[in-house]
Amino acid sequence: MTTTPANVLASVDLGSNSFRLQICENNNGQLKVIDSFKQMVRFAAGLDEQKNLSEASQEQALECLAKFGERLRGFQPENVRVVATNTFRVAKNIAQFLPRAEAALGFPIEVIAGREEARLIYTGVVHTLPPKGDKMLVIDIGGGSTEFVIGSDLQPLTTESLPLGCVTYSMRFFQNKVTAKDFQAAVSAARIEIQRISKMMKRTGWDFAIGTSGSAKSIRDVLAAELPQEADITAQGMRYLADRIIEAGSVKKAKFENLKPERIEVFAGGLAVMMAAFEELSLTKMTVTEAALRDGVFYDLYRPQPQCRYARTDNGGVPKTLPRQPQPSQTRCRYRASLHEQPVPRQKRNRSRTCPVEPIPQPRRPSA
Repeated sequence: MTTTPANVLASVDLGSNSFRLQICENNNGQLKVIDSFKQMVRFAAGLDEQKNLSEASQEQALECLAKFGERLRGFQPENVRVVATNTFRVAKNIAQFLPRAEAALGFPIEVIAGREEARLIYTGVVHTLPPKGDKMLVIDIGGGSTEFVIGSDLQPLTTESLPLGCVTYSMRFFQNKVTAKDFQAAVSAARIEIQRISKMMKRTGWDFAIGTSGSAKSIRDVLAAELPQEADITAQGMRYLADRIIEAGSVKKAKFENLKPERIEVFAGGLAVMMAAFEELSLTKMTVTEAALRDGVFYDLYRPQPQCRYARTDNGGVPKTLPRQPQPSQTRCRYRASLHEQPVPRQKRNRSRTCPVEPIPQPRRPSA
């Protein structure tokens, strides 16, 4: 088996809507994308009312992960980071699925907390779109969660994650013919969630807003085709799109130009969440960047950091220690104390006796 060069890095983003694999070449800190794969798995759609993943959704995910694993064959473990987001966080039967997923992929999967997801998104954005001293608000609408970040430097000032997603909201509100009542219900529900953080975000303040990932890019692309005068995402433009959907009865029947076929089923949910964010945070316009979570993962990967390890218990068994790739200095080691529990976003320095994570022991100096 051929070993991949040490300067070639890979990130795998296991989202609630799509799974992504991206491979980059690191040339003295300059990252060049050399390969990229994306598959729409709609993982969040596989959750039932009890938050259990269906067998069909698991099999589809495993098929995708096996393909990724073939492409990653020969990669050095320290040059690969795999992060999983909202659906992995909330699924109650994730304990049974994760070992199968890791076996199919060939690398450990890191289920990251919402705020760590927000930090990685911001890291990707700030390296590709430096704010030059101004505060920027970054909003990333994913399949199962939406991240809100404010920052003006390499480290964010505020990171938040809320359970709002284009997949979950499309399934919850737009399964049948879309009506004005349905749309208003979706926007109102999202606003209630955003109210939990809106006052704090407004106190922190920002100078401009940036949108990332599929929902923001889809809204921008459709607006560019339908309303060429709208260079950015605006409240007025989104209202026009919502009215078109309501009049047609569905996104498909609205026949928007520039809307990719794989985004049709989740477009209304993402639009409703974005409209709620604009209303609750009093936004007037938003520009869109191509940077996203996977870019933040890459910037963390190539920065040299001390190694850490995490332990995992399977069904109450003996903890297994798994090697981990270098981690960002601001987040320390993240871990899953048990696959039955939610991931822990940060680890305190003075760890308690019940914490399964320990730093790699340093060799003791011989006594004099």
